[in-house]
Amino acid sequence: MSLRPKILVIDDEPQIHRFLRAALEAAGFEPLRAETGAEGLREIARAAPAAVVLDLGLPDMDGKQVLTRAREFYQEPILILSARDRETEKIEGLDLGANDYVEKPFGVGELLARLRAALRQRSHSGKPPPEIVKAGRLTIDFPRRLVTRGGEPVHLSPREYDLLAKLAQSAGKVLQHRELLTSVWGPAHVADTQYLRVFIGQLRQKIEEAPSEPKMILTEPGVGYRFIADEPEP
Repeated sequence: MSLRPKILVIDDEPQIHRFLRAALEAAGFEPLRAETGAEGLREIARAAPAAVVLDLGLPDMDGKQVLTRAREFYQEPILILSARDRETEKIEGLDLGANDYVEKPFGVGELLARLRAALRQRSHSGKPPPEIVKAGRLTIDFPRRLVTRGGEPVHLSPREYDLLAKLAQSAGKVLQHRELLTSVWGPAHVADTQYLRVFIGQLRQKIEEAPSEPKMILTEPGVGYRFIADEPEP
């Protein structure tokens, strides 16, 4: 009996299954396969995988229907595969309970990184957030509300700190514009995406090595932002 975490891939493209099977096995996972939404739902119920990779374009039903029905009985991570430049689908998928999304065409490294991040977040969901998050030369010490870069303090306004903390405490996960706005500024500012963009720019100027080519705070076009932290030590 395999002790490797099972990852179910629901996609009707044989080349995607061939590509992902080898990558998942090399990364220490046991890949499972389904080619339709109905088959995928049956396999989720039967195998109870550690995570699901779900294509939205399935032959028998919309992937969002699969996501909605899966969330009635399945609480583990679901990553959606979405066509490039379809921000509306990404937002709808996240709203329906997806943990993350990866655009097609995608690199295997990106998919595996997103998958590991989702599995880490799930395993720590009942635990308090980390006290310290590191990203390159940047260190965020939450108990002390202290941000340093290369050992030197980074001076942030209270709002800038709150925004950075919100992103860093969900490292690896895309946070939607409205989630960030509501959390940091309150529900009255849920539509003020330009306001958010200005503060993200200010943060990048203070924490990124090259603000015009950010490595820590990444833009997810039309959706939100994602903070990239160092991999935690085992």
